[in-house]
Amino acid sequence: MERREKNEVLLGVHDLEVQYSSKEIGTCHAINGVDLEICKGETFGLVGETGAGKTTIAMSILNLIPNPPGKIKKGEIIFKGEDLLKVGRSRMRKVRGKEISMIFQDPMTALNPIDKVGDQIAEVIYLHQGVSKKDSCRLAGEMMERVGIPMERYHDYPHQFSGGMKQRIVIAMALACSPELLIADEPTTALDVTIQAQVLDMMNDLKHSTGSSMLLITHDLGVVAAMCDKVGVIYAGQIQEYGTVEHIFEETLHPYTAGLFHSLPSANDSSTRLKPIKGQMPDPTDLPPGCKFHPRCERCSGRCKEETPPLVQVSAGHYVRCFLAKGQEV
Repeated sequence: MERREKNEVLLGVHDLEVQYSSKEIGTCHAINGVDLEICKGETFGLVGETGAGKTTIAMSILNLIPNPPGKIKKGEIIFKGEDLLKVGRSRMRKVRGKEISMIFQDPMTALNPIDKVGDQIAEVIYLHQGVSKKDSCRLAGEMMERVGIPMERYHDYPHQFSGGMKQRIVIAMALACSPELLIADEPTTALDVTIQAQVLDMMNDLKHSTGSSMLLITHDLGVVAAMCDKVGVIYAGQIQEYGTVEHIFEETLHPYTAGLFHSLPSANDSSTRLKPIKGQMPDPTDLPPGCKFHPRCERCSGRCKEETPPLVQVSAGHYVRCFLAKGQEV
């Protein structure tokens, strides 16, 4: 993939490979050569089925892959010109929370049940902002107000909040130090539709007010259309299609991306049945040869079963990993 000018790119992930190994399951090939770039002020959406490797990419960026059983086999994660895979623990502790923050998938388990929610936000500020404990408590209360929770609830515990309000607390913790990159791992999965919309609007407003970039991990294409500037479609630990929202939604090239759209209900389609993608995600301990999607692809050829297609640029900024898609629509 062609790299942009360095002054535009905030985060670049290049040829990332991650494996998990154990005696019971053998070697799990979780990430298999991922490339992506996030520019300053940009929202990048990472889309794919459960088990595709989305969260593993996020944990790799923060250098939180548990070793053992996990190991980053190769690759670079360049953040502001610095390879995060080569820095020491003390440097990563300064990066996490201050420069790169993460909203974890489940707000029910992301908060400590025995600590007051205000203190949990204040701890992040105290550790990274270099202010007094009194000032960190004051700033935590102000952050609660920014996400729509009254400051008076500073001393409440997580069990006293609804799921949507817990997610707001988690977002407040992530944004407390105005990070340059926010990683949001399916931030609205556990919420109902109305609260989802409120939380996404709030995240967008806070992102714009702080000037942060965002890596949004989701399997909801509607959220991607509303929030993202660029999108990467991931399958079996590989980016299959990569481009702007317009590329992915209006110039869909990869059969897997097309399958995701066909499996969604449409207000303009009178069909009574959806068209799901046949088959299941491949076992990461026993990935098929060639194109990882070929066992489920209706347009699979003999070449697809033997050779792994490269990620090629078919138009400016639009990349596809498919032999059929090179220069033509699928």
